[in-house]
Amino acid sequence: MTDTSHPYAGRFVWYDLMTTDQVAAQKFYTSIAGWGTDEWDMEGTPYRMWTVDGTSIGGMMQLPADQVANNAPPHWLGYIGTPDVAATVAAATSLGATVLMPPTPIPTVGTFAILTDPYSATFAVFTPEGETPGRSGAPSPGDFSWCELATTDIDGALEFYGALFGWTKDSDMDMGSDGIYRMFARDGVMMGGMYNISPKMPIAMSPSWTFYIFVPDIHEAAARVTAGGGTILVPPQPIPGGIIIMANDPQGGLFAAHAMSDS
Repeated sequence: MTDTSHPYAGRFVWYDLMTTDQVAAQKFYTSIAGWGTDEWDMEGTPYRMWTVDGTSIGGMMQLPADQVANNAPPHWLGYIGTPDVAATVAAATSLGATVLMPPTPIPTVGTFAILTDPYSATFAVFTPEGETPGRSGAPSPGDFSWCELATTDIDGALEFYGALFGWTKDSDMDMGSDGIYRMFARDGVMMGGMYNISPKMPIAMSPSWTFYIFVPDIHEAAARVTAGGGTILVPPQPIPGGIIIMANDPQGGLFAAHAMSDS
């Protein structure tokens, strides 16, 4: 299990958008989330970073050609902090994960790896070389405020991620015919939820992570999604703790937005 004494251990520390059109995606998401952007030369390859109040929270890369050829859609990839990527990858594979990219160093930045969990949802792990990346604490506009796993086995998924990162069950919410929505926590603080995929749900899902961007006004965000060429999949919907939308960006990447109130 990840040593949770590290400030980044067991939390999502970085979010990458894998897209087919970086210029269009930058225009779209800066409108929705209010993000700034910054350019970084990653070993000769330009890499755009998303920023909130001057702090980098994630980035954007071209969806690799082999993934495009295999009909992989644009998507967000979340990186979970760990003090030892190699050890976490070894533990994950012993628990049924599959390695998509083995531990890979980025000079002066850190080491990462990409895996799928035992139920086929993709995630990444990351050990920083220097400062803790991203932002922690209560979300401000532009931060990611919720991390949600669609899976085929919430019990098995929580056991898997709990063994790796120390996540624990916070509470369950009965969604009727859609089953149980399970909130999970890190060090006693809720960080996201998970649910079993059901054919009765309003949008078709495969095992995957969805990340919620915190916005001041959900209706304004929804209007900007439509105006920017995105597609609203779940219109403004009240939930405990706020109101949400789910949407596809113009390239087909799934994301969600979250506001505290319907105003």
